[in-house]
Amino acid sequence: MVRERVTMADVARTAGVSSATVSYVLSGKRAVAPETRTAVEAAIAELDFTVNTAARSLRTGRSSLVALIVPDIANPFFAQLAATLQEELRGLGLHVVVCDTRARREEERALLAEAVQQRFAGVVITPFRLLPKDLGVLTDAGIPAVVSADVPFGAVDQVAPDARAATRQALESVTAARRRRIAMIAGPRDATGGDPRLELLRALARQYGTALPGDLVVRGEHTREAGAEGFAELMDRRYRPDAVFCANDVIAVGALDKAHELGIDIPGEVALVGHDDAAFASLVRPRLTTIRYPAEEVGRAAARLLRERLDGRTAHRTVRVKAEFVARASV
Repeated sequence: MVRERVTMADVARTAGVSSATVSYVLSGKRAVAPETRTAVEAAIAELDFTVNTAARSLRTGRSSLVALIVPDIANPFFAQLAATLQEELRGLGLHVVVCDTRARREEERALLAEAVQQRFAGVVITPFRLLPKDLGVLTDAGIPAVVSADVPFGAVDQVAPDARAATRQALESVTAARRRRIAMIAGPRDATGGDPRLELLRALARQYGTALPGDLVVRGEHTREAGAEGFAELMDRRYRPDAVFCANDVIAVGALDKAHELGIDIPGEVALVGHDDAAFASLVRPRLTTIRYPAEEVGRAAARLLRERLDGRTAHRTVRVKAEFVARASV
């Protein structure tokens, strides 16, 4: 015997509320009293209700899929971002498809085109080499997009970090340890928007009476290998740096690998600072001092912007997520 599909009206009757209230609980569009939410959630569990995404897709002409496009899914930051985004969007009957571009612009553009072709419900993207004009394919197709990036990305919804205070604290920690020759292993020159983390560090360093000279900045991809190569290059300078900042924690771990290989004591000889506070940052030895950019908050903010856009908001918004300095053992 084929079981009849449970509807939103069935859930409403069981919970003793209106169908609109059930919709609000599922979508998060409006605040619902805690006791009402509990009753609706209990009814959903009792009836084993699921959102009919197929029917909605037929009605809206869009799928129930949201593309999360990132440069490196192996980076734990993006894995956490994906998990949070999926959790936040599940109540809307939306599902996240994670797309890894390997930091290649042609892949970024191809995935945007695929999102249009498949009529995705939305796109959340961390661009690496993409240009703002490339998002025009989504705008023309009416597909909502949220960009997660350190630099302004044009007329689009965006989640961006506020890392000034955290970077200042990191510099205070380094200079308090009497470090004066500060270096950085930065990202590639052709990355989207250059490297705002480098520019912020350079600007703040001047305020502490230190410089970030060109010969103490090395560049590479956001990989462990690039971190190792960059650290070796810095240690080969005639006047070695005594503090190294890294564009992300993956790079920092590569630098730490190379320091162990070269017999350079961290932090005795060189202080090391990462960025993002990936899950492994507290597991390596010495535990990595870093600037925490919380992936969970980024995911929640991106989901909120996307939900508002799907609900009909037209004005573009930027949400800033505050970074935090995390002092551990590498400074």
